Amino acid sequence: MTAPDAAPVRPGEELPLEALREALRGRVPGDVDALEVLQFPGGFSNLTYLLRLGEQEYVLRRAPLGPLPKGAHDMTREANLLSRIHPVLPVAPAPLLVVEDAGVIGSPFYLMERRRGTVVRTSLPPEYRDLPDAPERLGAALIDTLADLHAVDVSAAGLRDLGKPEGFNHRQVDGWAGRWRRAREALKDTGDLPPPAELRDELVIAWLEAHTPNETAHALVHNDFKLDNLMLDPRDPGRVVALLDWEMTTLGDPLVDLGLTLTYWTMPELPGGAPNRVGAAAPGFPDRDALVARYEARSGQRVADALPWFEVLGHFKLAVIVIQIFARYRLGQTQDPRFAPLAAQAAWLMRRAWELIRTQDARE
Repeated sequence: MTAPDAAPVRPGEELPLEALREALRGRVPGDVDALEVLQFPGGFSNLTYLLRLGEQEYVLRRAPLGPLPKGAHDMTREANLLSRIHPVLPVAPAPLLVVEDAGVIGSPFYLMERRRGTVVRTSLPPEYRDLPDAPERLGAALIDTLADLHAVDVSAAGLRDLGKPEGFNHRQVDGWAGRWRRAREALKDTGDLPPPAELRDELVIAWLEAHTPNETAHALVHNDFKLDNLMLDPRDPGRVVALLDWEMTTLGDPLVDLGLTLTYWTMPELPGGAPNRVGAAAPGFPDRDALVARYEARSGQRVADALPWFEVLGHFKLAVIVIQIFARYRLGQTQDPRFAPLAAQAAWLMRRAWELIRTQDARE
């Protein structure tokens, strides 16, 4: 029996059931011998599975297949983060078990509690289509959750050691520029990316470096905050059941989160060129300026004037994430066919970053 949000495991991404059974035996409640594994099909990064142990259900998270950038996809760190963030921000699911032995399923993994809800990805789901204000409530839930995340008192919550917020923005540019250049080098002979003179990628990097601002604040930063990392109440699109994918969470400038959220929200197309029916370009959804105004009202902070640099960074950062995934696919390190159109999307994001820069420079 499948679950409405899970599907059979994709070929090549199966888990070794016998080894997994023995790793779980006696460590979590449930009938280990009845283990059934399904996969959550959304998302392009870490692999996420639904485990059924009789009546008990858990969510398993592991790194993607193939070689990975140093320090990326650290599931042990993600589980440790959740154990500390969940008590002060309950939308973060509770981790239940960490297995650091990569020999069990091919990488370290962890189990977290199973939460049930609706994840909105490419279009408004059927359960919300009879609610005329569903798009507006979705946008409000997205921004309110982001502002609440940034409002966590990291000192009072004992989270001050999660990162080094001083110099965070400079490190963001340096780190993502290095990842972009390594991926571009790996693809230099494939013809999948336009030449730098056409792509303007080095100009984007140079502009980000020259205009890097000091941090506007020091806050808990999710680093991949977007609508489909929220799980919503199926009966109420304005109530968040869970905030997912905490792998890159650290301390830094909260506007890095807002800039990336706006990048996702304003993209007119999805991978492969399909129209984006969720976000600023979709009927009934709040536009970019409405989200910014909502964030300012919820956070009590004036941020609109500072945002252009962070939106350029958001487009650049997402281009890097996308091209790294595509490079693994192009080099045969993963077989997931959903990754095939991602080089074109990375190029679009880079060109869009350059357009934003030109617009900003014209205003100045």
